[in-house]
Amino acid sequence: MSSAATRLTKELSEVGRDDATSGVKAVPVNPDNPRALKGTIKGPEGTAYEGGVFQIDISIPKQYPFEPPKMKFDTKIWHPNISSQTGAICLDILKDQWSPALTIKTALLSLQALLCSPEPGDPQDAEVAKMYMKDRVKFDKTAKFWTETYAKEMNMEEAISRVCDMGFGRKAAQKALEKHSWDETAAVNELLGGL
Repeated sequence: MSSAATRLTKELSEVGRDDATSGVKAVPVNPDNPRALKGTIKGPEGTAYEGGVFQIDISIPKQYPFEPPKMKFDTKIWHPNISSQTGAICLDILKDQWSPALTIKTALLSLQALLCSPEPGDPQDAEVAKMYMKDRVKFDKTAKFWTETYAKEMNMEEAISRVCDMGFGRKAAQKALEKHSWDETAAVNELLGGL
């Protein structure tokens, strides 16, 4: 095993553990591919994102750790540095300020810190940044609404059961939910489309 593969295995062991103190976690989507991960970030206390659990799509390039992981939000979020449409992230350490000394966990912690301290002067979403700078009360209300609507913590077993209660098999329900980042409506629509 190469030193890069050994490092990735070690990092995944660390960032994959349940850690109530950091509020970040990442696990492989498929055990056969440790380079495709799903991360979660808990919304920081005292922010409009508090109480939310945000899903992050993480792709580890072959040149890791000499290139940064590619990350984007799967969960819709209202934030100046994150696209409200695509989930693309504007964060320097995921681009030109990456260092091999950083890890997947430190990148997730940096995203969590970005939720506390937006940088509207270097936005990914100009509309959101404009609202943040001109009407902070409206921004906070909108961000909180989006958090409550799209980032509520869910029990995956309960989601699978609700879809199964609609007459779909467990395996198909879980596969559709995973494909659609646990969006029950999208999963059901796909399952119905396959009938």
